[in-house]
Amino acid sequence: MDPYSLKKLNALRKERRAAILLTDLGDGRDRVIAEGDAVAGALGEAVAKAFRSGKSGTVEADGRSFFLNVHLPPPRLVMIGAVHISQVLAPMARLVGFDVHIVDPRTAFASPERFPEVRLDAEWPEDALARTPLDPYCALAALTHDPKIDDPAIRRALDAGCFYIGALGSRKTHAKRIERLTAAGVPQPALDLIRAPIGLPIGAASPAEIAVAILAEIIDALRSRGIEPRKGEAA
Repeated sequence: MDPYSLKKLNALRKERRAAILLTDLGDGRDRVIAEGDAVAGALGEAVAKAFRSGKSGTVEADGRSFFLNVHLPPPRLVMIGAVHISQVLAPMARLVGFDVHIVDPRTAFASPERFPEVRLDAEWPEDALARTPLDPYCALAALTHDPKIDDPAIRRALDAGCFYIGALGSRKTHAKRIERLTAAGVPQPALDLIRAPIGLPIGAASPAEIAVAILAEIIDALRSRGIEPRKGEAA
């Protein structure tokens, strides 16, 4: 590997930015592509697909063979609310490879006994997320039903460009949430990114079923980044 490529790759990984080490199998030359860099043609399509899937491999493009070594930051799931849904969702998310972080200032809920082996901060989201900032490889699930807790976390997630932002509550509850966030100066295009009611519409009723619906929606959001929604689908 070219020393400059190694230096650039390490810098991007330290910043929790996705990168691909692209090696031309014909001449052995390599370069680093950061997610968001412009790459034209068939190679650009292969690079975009690799960023979504996270899978390394060989591709043929423009009459040449390339090896794409994909380096994605470990995805994080930040749950605002140490609630029953979180108790089920946390181990499920860890099982599929997410780093899990639960934030809830209510110490009666945010206890190590209820959430073993999970990072748990019994403090306000503004403080916890200032210490461990969100980024584009984070998913945020706001689950408390308490605007004082959920709303500041949602605003931070929007500012950070999280790949998924979901909020628990009915359509009526979400309409009131939108009113509050609009009054706080959040623009409409950002508000449209919030998934609410949270989770895929599978008729989930119990905390465990709701957790399944949420995790499925998060995985879909992670693997479809950069793809325009098909006609008839919500953005």
